[in-house]
Amino acid sequence: REGDEMINFETKDIMLLYSLVNMKLRDEFSDLDDLVNYYGVDKDSLLNRFSEAGYEYSESENQFKKI
Repeated sequence: REGDEMINFETKDIMLLYSLVNMKLRDEFSDLDDLVNYYGVDKDSLLNRFSEAGYEYSESENQFKKI
């Protein structure tokens, strides 16, 4: 995670955020808690942002999916 850029979880375009977060979950983080703790992001806010855009987090697959 060296040279990791800050990700603006609140304002980044949702499609870019979806792609970026799923890539990070696949390649670098064991689960969503690990990711939000690393970036200091409020998990509920992130889940709500994705939910409003029609996505939900699948724990078993460790990725966001279209509802």
